[in-house]
Amino acid sequence: MTRRIDLVADLGEGFGPWRMGDDAALLDVLTSANIACGFHAGDSQIMDETVRACVQRGVGIGAHPSFPDLQGFGRRDMGLTADEVRTDVLYQFGALQAIAAFHGTQVTHLAPHGRLGNLVAVREDYADAVAAAAARLDPELIVLAQDGKLADAARAAGLRVGIVGIADRAYEDDGTLVRRTEPGAVIHDAEEIRRRTVRMVVDGVIESRNGVLIPVACDTVLVHGDTDGAVELARQIRAGLESAGVEIAPLADWLE
Repeated sequence: MTRRIDLVADLGEGFGPWRMGDDAALLDVLTSANIACGFHAGDSQIMDETVRACVQRGVGIGAHPSFPDLQGFGRRDMGLTADEVRTDVLYQFGALQAIAAFHGTQVTHLAPHGRLGNLVAVREDYADAVAAAAARLDPELIVLAQDGKLADAARAAGLRVGIVGIADRAYEDDGTLVRRTEPGAVIHDAEEIRRRTVRMVVDGVIESRNGVLIPVACDTVLVHGDTDGAVELARQIRAGLESAGVEIAPLADWLE
């Protein structure tokens, strides 16, 4: 049986006249996109441009909600209540869904960004808030998450879950990501990233920063579009996976 994988990146992460990364070039390589919804990056014009580009290329559209932390790029803990997390997710998703509807399409997945994405993996109250929002918004919605509290809460709510493998981030022995504030948290060597990704998808393991082999059953591989050389890195990852016999396809087309 051919192994399938989705290839996703965080896109639309500019603001006003400022742009981050080469989204247009990345979209020629990806099969899905996590689109910033305004709280950590993005605005109405950028969301519109990004959704239109996804539709033109047949790329799956996902909401990428964050803590309300524009200055900190969503990477700070804002000390919110679970109810605040829920309403902030609803607000951001609604904005992107309206733009998607205008372009004759819909948002098919939800992937929390930055510090929110880290905390929903370990905080049950945040995970339940995001899962409840997603389930009420659209029972067919896919929740992208690492193994942890959000994945569990989404499954309990009857939602499909796409487990994310992150190509260019170092892992702790327990399967969580190394904090960005620590040395070596982000991997920059393209060949190492390509090797790690193929091993993660084909063999189902990834090596922690301490050399521990961690089981990973990922459905989608995340490439960070804001890193240097992101486009070429995405191309190399895709080429490596295809050379290993992996089919690259949008998650919503095949995830059961």
